[in-house]
Amino acid sequence: EIVTVPTNKRVIEVKNCQFHRVAEYRRQESEYRITSRILNTNTGIADWGKFVENFHQLFTNLTFTMIDTDGFRANVGIMLCNDQGKLFWARRAGMDAWQFPQGGIKADEDAETAMYRELREEIGLLPEHVEVIGSTDDWLRYWLPKRFIRQNIEPLCIGQKQIWFLLKLVTDDSMVNLSISRKPEFDHWEWIDYWEPVKLVVAFKRNVYEEALKQFAPYLFP
Repeated sequence: EIVTVPTNKRVIEVKNCQFHRVAEYRRQESEYRITSRILNTNTGIADWGKFVENFHQLFTNLTFTMIDTDGFRANVGIMLCNDQGKLFWARRAGMDAWQFPQGGIKADEDAETAMYRELREEIGLLPEHVEVIGSTDDWLRYWLPKRFIRQNIEPLCIGQKQIWFLLKLVTDDSMVNLSISRKPEFDHWEWIDYWEPVKLVVAFKRNVYEEALKQFAPYLFP
């Protein structure tokens, strides 16, 4: 049985509950390479109609990873501050690792649109809950350690290039909701002093954090 599943990018054929797709194409208007990888599944499906509906939803929400010709994935980062100039700091779910919210930019998004989506998905806030104070001048890049680079996946991703946004929370912090997504990114959060993240973040992200904090410091400490 073959079911045709429309998406905003193309039409996907689903056959016998098996999906193996690695698609890559170059956008004429940019140097991005867009790759999508879909699950490999062979479990029995009792309700085929419901399965197809869920599968379509998966494609609708799919992040088409944008990797440039140098191997850097396009990404946004979020620094959220309060009235005291402290920053939102969150712990990765099930891990002893803390960081700012961040996430990939989809093929049909600009950086600001991606930022608001990540804000909602990761910490449950809406645009009306924050004020945009500023953003970094250009991409900030970090390289992934070799152990995190997936050598068998094309195009090869060697790191992230990020546009960072400084936001101010303009509502009560009780509005923060880490459980809004099916798979929460974080399981705990707190406010910390402005420069503390440079000391606490994983080493390979440290230079990017320091540069973004330096660019934003004049907004909070004129």
